Amino acid sequence: MRKRSKPNKKLTPPENFSIGESVVVKPAVVDPDYGFDMGGWQGRITENHHADEQGNPLVSIAWDSITLKQMSVEIIERCEEDGLDWSVMGLYASEVMSASPRDKIHQVDQVKAEIEDAHEMDHLGEQGRRMQQVLNSASRKGEMGRFDAWGNYLSEKLTFPFEAEVSEHQDRGFIRFGERLSVLGFKIIDDSYGIIVSVKTKRGHYDFPLCDLEALPETSPNYQPLNDYVVWFANR
Repeated sequence: MRKRSKPNKKLTPPENFSIGESVVVKPAVVDPDYGFDMGGWQGRITENHHADEQGNPLVSIAWDSITLKQMSVEIIERCEEDGLDWSVMGLYASEVMSASPRDKIHQVDQVKAEIEDAHEMDHLGEQGRRMQQVLNSASRKGEMGRFDAWGNYLSEKLTFPFEAEVSEHQDRGFIRFGERLSVLGFKIIDDSYGIIVSVKTKRGHYDFPLCDLEALPETSPNYQPLNDYVVWFANR
């Protein structure tokens, strides 16, 4: 539950709410974390909590699908970065009042899933938002659709050939951790190893997973887009 500062006086005693009951936030109630007006936000009670030291009971509220749809991108991104759950909120019971439900639970689940897909990398900050832009450009769903999106993005951003270093330990094969090589171009997309590239070493030519490489030097224009892909692959 998101935290808020405690009031310096006792609030008006609230009415009792049932689990699952629809409530609306009263006018002029301010978000406890970011300070914006939450008046009119609506959701369902998920939990009743014990009163705080001043005797003010708190409740947990899961926002309905309409409130979730109206929630700004900036709020969702900040919540993701700060490790807060944007789909629920803890408020004082006196800050909400009963309301008529505006949707069904399955609609809440559907909208929540859509938002999660569109913001799953936001917790990684600026880099996460770059990754999310790539993911949101995918023309089809599923892992292969995401790999395709990365392939399209990197084909525009990377300049071949370029120098790279193996950044992950290898369990098998001729190429080892820390080895420097030349990346020649894309080969295929594999459902387990992602984007496979053609590389050249002193011993010959090989196919190698792009996710295990780091562009050299760090000042190279290839470094950031490749690093974004590598970090996404590790966190997907």
